[in-house]
Amino acid sequence: MTSGTTPGTRTWRAAAEAALYGPGGFYHRPEGPAGHFRTSVHASPLYAGAVAELLRRVDDALGHPPELTFTDLGAGRGELVTGVLAHCPPGLAARLRPYAVERAARPAGLDERIRWQDAPPEGVTGLLFANEWLDNVPLDVVETDGAGTPRQVLVQEDGEELPGDPVSGADAAWLARWWPVRDAPPGTRAEIGRTRDEAWAAAVGTLRAGLAVAVDYAHERGSRPPFGTLTGFREGREVRPVPDGSCDITAHVALDACAGPGARLTTQRDALRALGVDGGRPPLSLASADPAAYVRALGTAGEAGELTAPGGLGSFGWLLQPVGDECADLLPPAEKLFP
Repeated sequence: MTSGTTPGTRTWRAAAEAALYGPGGFYHRPEGPAGHFRTSVHASPLYAGAVAELLRRVDDALGHPPELTFTDLGAGRGELVTGVLAHCPPGLAARLRPYAVERAARPAGLDERIRWQDAPPEGVTGLLFANEWLDNVPLDVVETDGAGTPRQVLVQEDGEELPGDPVSGADAAWLARWWPVRDAPPGTRAEIGRTRDEAWAAAVGTLRAGLAVAVDYAHERGSRPPFGTLTGFREGREVRPVPDGSCDITAHVALDACAGPGARLTTQRDALRALGVDGGRPPLSLASADPAAYVRALGTAGEAGELTAPGGLGSFGWLLQPVGDECADLLPPAEKLFP
């Protein structure tokens, strides 16, 4: 990190906000996020089916209200909400109010039942699901100097970084509680997740009753990465994060800091298995009895295996935040966030 003061530098939070969501930003590109990276939603329709099953369980827990909402927060091009609708039984679909929340424009051809808006609906009852949304909520980055003092990392549009002022106030308090780096060796980095905590609390606050779920790359307080996780993605490849609108800019999420009272943390592997996604191979007897069915079952098992693979998508963190008492026990608790 080059020292000095250079005109045109900004904090990573401000630079990423403009590069992702400003005019000409990455998330306004016509190809959408799916043109650059593959999420669980894109990996298999089993994922949308599992979310639809969770929605059904929320509906049961809430006593089948006359109107039930499904909010796809960070909807991309509406792939998840479209898949959930396709998996809903007719009786539930008739009462469902599906929302896609995204700052980009509504894509052409989206199901007319889906309401497209740039903020979650307020005062609703149902399931709010944020799949890889929090990792794109911009945050500030710090790095310790020679005295072990964490300083803001400033960045130019070309990605060149420079040291800023020492961290203070609410950001310093967040670091001390959730990602302590004071007096760490020079060059130790951390990402201040306070903006994500606030964004998640605001999203949960839109529910009158139901369940809010955040799914993301995550880490916990006892094992934060010493050099941070800030990176870029373009056309399916990890690249140097440059805040010029040419790439996605993302960082893993401190989901444990986001968790509110009554929240549960688990892994995608455990959550999807609890929702019926099983990567087990079909019995060999099916191959002789019905070869076509066996091939289809093998394909399904392969997709389920990818979604639940340890060290891959299965290691994503799931944060489940119930609102009201009805949805407190929808999935079994995990002993640890990362087994």
